[in-house]
Amino acid sequence: MTIRLGYQIPNFSYGGSASEMFQAVLAQAQEAEAAGFDSVFVMDHFYQVSAVGAPDEPMLEAYTALGALAAATERVQLSPLVTGNTYRNPALLAKIVATLDVISGGRAVFAVGAGWFEQEHEGYGYEFGSFADRFERLAEALEIAIPMLRGERPTFHGKWYQAKDAINEPRLRDDVPVLIGGSGERKTFGLAAKHADHLNLVCGASELPHKLDVLHQRLLEADRDPETLEVSYFAQVIIDEDGERARQLLLDWFSRRGVDLQALSKAERLALTDRVFAGNPVEVSREVKTRVLDHGVDRLVINLVANGHEPGAVELAGKTLRPLLPE
Repeated sequence: MTIRLGYQIPNFSYGGSASEMFQAVLAQAQEAEAAGFDSVFVMDHFYQVSAVGAPDEPMLEAYTALGALAAATERVQLSPLVTGNTYRNPALLAKIVATLDVISGGRAVFAVGAGWFEQEHEGYGYEFGSFADRFERLAEALEIAIPMLRGERPTFHGKWYQAKDAINEPRLRDDVPVLIGGSGERKTFGLAAKHADHLNLVCGASELPHKLDVLHQRLLEADRDPETLEVSYFAQVIIDEDGERARQLLLDWFSRRGVDLQALSKAERLALTDRVFAGNPVEVSREVKTRVLDHGVDRLVINLVANGHEPGAVELAGKTLRPLLPE
């Protein structure tokens, strides 16, 4: 399956008990499937990220949650967006992804990034290292995990990781999609050009023309046809039938993070909302088309960070965005 419209669940701060919280997660996944989303993602974090909330807000372990979602859905692909490479040995990660693929009947996506959240590394005792260290680790990890997902038994001796005739059984298939997320023009794009089936761009919408030009150059340098790499854009959407309510939800969301959007200059507001799309369905549709799709990106992954847990919000987003994308 290809990824055309994905839905990411970015937080679990819904109030109530832990069991009630997961029921809200489950409801969103099922609503996304019914609304025409082809993929459902969760975050691979142990603490909530500062762009969404406070570090002590609820955060489920990604692959455990995805295993439960696999049993409660039938069609959507499932993955973290994206797996933090530093949190798991790459051979173990390949085993985890293959197991999710078996459980879900062939719906797992191997989505991975270098890792960036220093606070949770320190809190859980994982070595953080330098930016260069983390990308060296990711490059080595891909040399182990991808062959294992393809049915090979790699032996690898690197600076960071080792594997010897690593077996990965059972597997359901040899073509689990590989997704790399980010917008780093040298390292991320270079790894995507070499290894990925899909690149999820995480950047401001205003940066898209430049990022796509650089990505095209990296693909040419890797002697790869640009048509062979799917590219999606990651957007934060706040949608409601009432556009004014959507804009108030946007203000409230920033306010909870200590930011008064209305007190900022126009340039400051634009910088903070460059990948946010808030309004009613007509407004969101128009903004997504002009700010993203018209630049040549024809795939989307969204979250509904302010109101995705409200019944009907995911359905409304799917109804609004799906018609904008090619079949």
